[in-house]
Amino acid sequence: MEIESFPKAIASIAMPHSSLLPDDLSPSDFSAEDQELSRQLEAAVRRYFYEACDGVTQALLLNCEWRLVSDAEACRLCVVAEDPTTYGRVLNNLTPLGHAVSQFVPTAVIRIYPPEAMGVPFEIRADELSI
Repeated sequence: MEIESFPKAIASIAMPHSSLLPDDLSPSDFSAEDQELSRQLEAAVRRYFYEACDGVTQALLLNCEWRLVSDAEACRLCVVAEDPTTYGRVLNNLTPLGHAVSQFVPTAVIRIYPPEAMGVPFEIRADELSI
């Protein structure tokens, strides 16, 4: 299951163009340097988030595909669970995940993708959890 790509998500953060002067608009194309800086930022945020997690949560994340995605609406922690057992474990660890991600963005959203046969992703805001 594919989750949103980080450079695409960054590109969607642009403010409405109607009230901005041309010098204040974001570039229409990202240069190679911009793309490299985006990859470095993604790697740094990913590392700091992972280090903010407790050992149990870190072990769980090692068994999943996961990514922090930012767009104009929210910062999301997207976790893909490949099997029902891992999906259940991720759901049981929502509070620690919410605590770790809320250290960066208190209003972050956690989206858990189940195995394809199990339906649609589960989504909750970190501030809705009892952290």
